[in-house]
Amino acid sequence: MANILIVEDEKNMQEIITEYMRRGGHTCYTADDGVDALMVLKNNPMDLMILDIMMPLLDGFSVCKMAREMSNIPIIMLTAKGGEDDKLKGYDLGADDYMTKPFSPKVLLAKTNALLRRTSAGPTDTVNTVNGGKISIIPASHKVFLDGQEITLTYKEYELLHFLMSNPGHIFTREQLLNRIWGYDFEGTTRTVDTHIKTLRQKLGNEGRHIVTLIRSGYKFEVTA
Repeated sequence: MANILIVEDEKNMQEIITEYMRRGGHTCYTADDGVDALMVLKNNPMDLMILDIMMPLLDGFSVCKMAREMSNIPIIMLTAKGGEDDKLKGYDLGADDYMTKPFSPKVLLAKTNALLRRTSAGPTDTVNTVNGGKISIIPASHKVFLDGQEITLTYKEYELLHFLMSNPGHIFTREQLLNRIWGYDFEGTTRTVDTHIKTLRQKLGNEGRHIVTLIRSGYKFEVTA
């Protein structure tokens, strides 16, 4: 069904994850460290990466950052650390989801399949483009243009921007955005929304001002002069 890169230096864990992914019908590629992971990603088309944080040579944070310069594939990060700051750092670097060890391989497979469905499914909109200010989104190809120039967003950044722009002027709380974009089973907190809004605004430059913060309320997309 999908090509999945499993980056895990613990062989036993790597084999368990690989077994469950193959049971789900996926083709698995493996890497024991961050350097190997980037080589595999560079030379093979991947649909999703499962990435451990604590690894030799290059840690998962470094791999995530460098992978984002090469690809927009969904990334699920694995870690023995349960600290909120570690999770936020991962999201800030472009991770799409997070699982803390120990975890159920069945749940990891379920999350993997759900993320693959969301990233591969065709758009439900019938609108050819979604426009706001100098920002244009083409849902059919998941492409975003800023003043005519294509920009690169992570999948979650794209989903968040597309959702806000598709509902201009509507105020969404952080909880609503978290549930809508990340799902009810998401392990993070509402700070994840703030982190993604921050990176979105940075990538949108001056047009980021259209993502409006309402104190104690949430966010909305509104084209202002």
